Amino acid sequence: MEIGIIGLGAMGRAMASNLVRAGHNVKAWNRSGGSVDGVAIVASPVDAFQGDIVLTMLSDDDAIRSTLIAPDVLAHAKPGLVHVVTSTISVAFARELVAAHEAVGIGYVSAPVLGRPDVAAKGALNILAAGLPEAVDKIRPALDVIGGRVWDMGTSAPTANAAKIACNMMISMAIEAMAEGIVLTEANGLPRERFFDLILNTLFGSRSYQVYSAQIADGSHDPGFKATLGLKDLRLASEAADDAGRALPMLTAVHRRMADAIEAGLGERDWSAMAKFTIEGANP
Repeated sequence: MEIGIIGLGAMGRAMASNLVRAGHNVKAWNRSGGSVDGVAIVASPVDAFQGDIVLTMLSDDDAIRSTLIAPDVLAHAKPGLVHVVTSTISVAFARELVAAHEAVGIGYVSAPVLGRPDVAAKGALNILAAGLPEAVDKIRPALDVIGGRVWDMGTSAPTANAAKIACNMMISMAIEAMAEGIVLTEANGLPRERFFDLILNTLFGSRSYQVYSAQIADGSHDPGFKATLGLKDLRLASEAADDAGRALPMLTAVHRRMADAIEAGLGERDWSAMAKFTIEGANP
């Protein structure tokens, strides 16, 4: 397949490399330049839209809007192309994207992913895909390369974005839950490693607890998913809750906690650094 990539951050680079290794013809555009072995770097986003499908992995709504929507890139896409947005974006913006693609007659699929860059490098992402069946079927060969499993989120693209936002919200809650558990147990003499051994082998053996307990245990918090991006996703969750007319008290609390951690200087660390803020207090 002729596949375009918009965005060559850590996730986009991993996706592009895997697609090349699978034998696809890949071309990419990146705002800050760069290169990936086997990938043709093109001069503009429009050039990346001249293929069978294009995958966009940019950081947020504004980045996609300024790169693709404001300059009217969609109107210059190759007929029959399907555009796949793998970024974590707001539900409201996903609705805008559906309308924008319908207006120019090209396919659109929301396919946000679960997994950090190391998971992307292995081609083992969990992909939450939603869109019209014919569009999803067309992009399936690419999704099967970059993902370990493709989860069907239905025919309405924004549903996938709501699911991804909810997942990230729940991961942040797990991080805070572990941090608060550590506060209680360490105050009473139990080392965190022994506490994590307990919870991982009894009540909480999920991947989120496994990954982030390791970061909390060793205090590394090396950026895999920056706290600033975590705060963005919690803002998207808060906006989605407001749109639904519902109050989510746990979300409100963890949103504030992530903001506090960033204000304390932890914004460029992994979002698990929120636990550091909770465990060590206001001056980690």
